[in-house]
Formats: sequence, structure tokens, C-alpha cells
Amino acid sequence: MSYSVIGGADGPTSVFLAGKIGFNWINVFGLILVLLLLIPNIIYALKLGNHRNECNHKVMNILEQIGRYASVFFMIFSIGIAEFGFSSLGAFFLYGIGNIVLMLTYWIVWMLYFHKQDLKKAMALAVIPACIFVLSGAASGHILLVASGVVFAIGHIYITYQNGISERGEK
Repeated sequence: MSYSVIGGADGPTSVFLAGKIGFNWINVFGLILVLLLLIPNIIYALKLGNHRNECNHKVMNILEQIGRYASVFFMIFSIGIAEFGFSSLGAFFLYGIGNIVLMLTYWIVWMLYFHKQDLKKAMALAVIPACIFVLSGAASGHILLVASGVVFAIGHIYITYQNGISERGEK
């Protein structure tokens, strides 16, 4: 049995060692990111449970759902198809720092959105998760995550915009 240590006693080391033990099929960081994305959405759904999708464009609704579920799946599970890993230490730092900045921005916009809803905040809340998926896929060399993130972005941004202009009468 061999041991490899990268970085010291921080998060990436513990995940790396857990991968050696047999948990290499799950991306713990991806799971945490997905959970952090879901928390404000769950709070919103519980607070305003009567929200309805006003977009009737079937293709965009299907694209959004396919992109959403595929992105969440590829963020959490490593299946070994079209995954190449971090190409450099810089890519790893881009993944970590970029996702921290995007997640903090996402939570701040959610707090502002809970206070006062408008189309600009709704659009930011549609764009940021797509950026997290695409950034995570690009930085980690996960082509399927990039592709599903782009599909999600196209559907989610379109639907959010359509819902925003129909609900608020904004243009």
C-alpha cells in the first residue's frame, strides 16, 4: 500500500486519501457545491411554494431539465467517461477559487433577491449556477460536465428571462 500526500492536512488531501480507500467514484467537492446551490432554492420553494413556470417553450423546458440533472450528476459522480482531471495546479486553484467566488456571489444575490425580487437578480441567479457547472467542468477537464452545463445555461437562462418578463412585465 502506498500513500501520497498533497498539500498537507487540508480538504484536497483528505479527499485524495479517501479516493485511495475506495471512494473515488464520488466528488465530495462537487457534492458540497450542489448542496450549497440547492439550499437557497429549497428555502425559496418553501417560502413561495406557489411559483409557476410561465415559459411554454417545450424544447427549452426539456433542455433545462436535461442540463440540470446531467450537470448535478456529473458534479457529484465520477464515471470515468470524458474525465481528464486537473491539467495543472493552476487549474485546481481556478476550480477552487472560482467556485468559492461564484458561490459567495450566488448566496449574496439570493439574499438580495429574498429582500426584493427583480429580473436582474433573477438572471444573475440563472447565470451563476451555469457558470459553476461550466467552470468546474473546464477546470477539471470533464467534457460531459461542460456540455451539460452549457445545455443547462441555454435552457435555464431563457426560461428565467421569459418568466421574469411575464411575471413582472419587465423588458
